Amino acid sequence: MKKRGRKSKKPEEKRDEYDPCSILPLELKTEILLKLLPKSIARLGFVSNHWSSIIRGQDFTNLYMSRSLAQPRLLFSVYRPNMQMQFFHSCSQEDPSSDHRRVSYTLSSDLRYWFSPPMGGLIFGRKGTKAIIGNPSTGQFVSLPRVKTQRKDIFSIFGYDPVNDLYKVLCMTVITKRGSQAFKWEDPMWEEPMSEEHQVFTLGPKQKWRMLECHYLHRHHSGSQGICRDGVLYYLASFKDKRSLMTFDLSSEDFNVAKLPEDYTLQQFGYLVNYSGKIAIVTQAYSGPMDLWVLEDASKEEWSKVAAVIPSITDIVGNDQIVIFSGILPTGEIILALLPTPKPPFFFLCYDPKEKNARKVVIEGIGEDSAAVNVFFDHVESHMVLSKVS
Repeated sequence: MKKRGRKSKKPEEKRDEYDPCSILPLELKTEILLKLLPKSIARLGFVSNHWSSIIRGQDFTNLYMSRSLAQPRLLFSVYRPNMQMQFFHSCSQEDPSSDHRRVSYTLSSDLRYWFSPPMGGLIFGRKGTKAIIGNPSTGQFVSLPRVKTQRKDIFSIFGYDPVNDLYKVLCMTVITKRGSQAFKWEDPMWEEPMSEEHQVFTLGPKQKWRMLECHYLHRHHSGSQGICRDGVLYYLASFKDKRSLMTFDLSSEDFNVAKLPEDYTLQQFGYLVNYSGKIAIVTQAYSGPMDLWVLEDASKEEWSKVAAVIPSITDIVGNDQIVIFSGILPTGEIILALLPTPKPPFFFLCYDPKEKNARKVVIEGIGEDSAAVNVFFDHVESHMVLSKVS
């Protein structure tokens, strides 16, 4: 009789067999992993099945995310047109002068992505109909299918659905309902441009853009970014000739609309911000006062005006810079970003509304000439490895 040959082991099985770390207690392995940078953890997940099972397991993922949520970071998206490179720089949100990290991502020629605020450690970028989702902590990015539209005016929001543990992107386009010439508000034969082609993409393999039906005829404000909170996307829009707050539930994929306070400055100049975990609208008419309207109860459409900030910062930034609200630090200080991006070294301002003074926070290593910098608030690091979408 012929002897059966032994089945050769796969390379990953051999690595598991000779892995000296396999004898270590799980608690010690977890402590070791928690001391590594996200990029190193992601790479270690490919070393062996043993490490992969720990790193991609739900217990370690929950533990790592809990720690990251307790240590939020500031994230800077930096574009250098002369190098055709986009890179991300992060630092401690509690102490912006410490714990600096940088991840580069090389782009194709003359292609600059516009990024939405990060969610759950991931970030979404779009340039025209091209779209990507990536992990700025590991430097891994995957391309999404092109947005299904021939229109150029595309509005997109990125969010996380905690009910189903899914990341989704909402995209909308605008068309003019009547006429073939340039749009004129005073012409009664023209209708206001309205949002059309509402569509959503769910992050995952073999996924596609899906068209949605919206029963609220509205026009999104493309100049205002959207915000995701507790599985709901929020964005400003015109609805029945009034500026309103639109919502999109990522779980049910239903649209809704909420009224805004009857305040002229809010109606004309307000834009959405994250105010200590709440949806808020900051208003600033040119160089006037900066007011914050906070949504206390979305179901009852209750708003409160919690702050009126008048920063005396001309002596720090001069008269040629515009400051925009970017978030709140745990200290209660308000982050103010500058437009255009200040010359090297890059800096932003932290304004204390109680003491009524501002301090300059310099971030080394990102403020080279011609660089364009965006500041994001409450970024959490993630070791997640993304699968190819298509």
